[in-house]
Amino acid sequence: MFKKENRQKTRVKRHLRVRNKISGTAEKPRLAVYRSEKNIYAQIIDDVAGRTLVSASTLDKDYTGKVGSNKEAARTVGAMIAKKAIEKGIEEVVFDRGGYVYHGRVKELAEGAREAGLKF
Repeated sequence: MFKKENRQKTRVKRHLRVRNKISGTAEKPRLAVYRSEKNIYAQIIDDVAGRTLVSASTLDKDYTGKVGSNKEAARTVGAMIAKKAIEKGIEEVVFDRGGYVYHGRVKELAEGAREAGLKF
């Protein structure tokens, strides 16, 4: 009998494997992406201090765009987080795709952040 794979479990395993290699510092924090079925979230994290420096999502009050999780929303969230990061003096980050494939919404978020001025 075939055993159905648990996609969430395999994504978390991939994420942990990547997290063993990358870490955010105060000089170059980590831009972490979480993608749910209905929304997309991004955080800039200083792993040394264990603090979230900046966050943005489609649930934010200042988010103006289509409700839901699609490519346009992801690009807007990327631009929002880049704008907030630059206001706090963060210009360079390490991109953490969260175990997701760098495609679709995750790629759009990254491109939106790059267009708005973040370097990674």
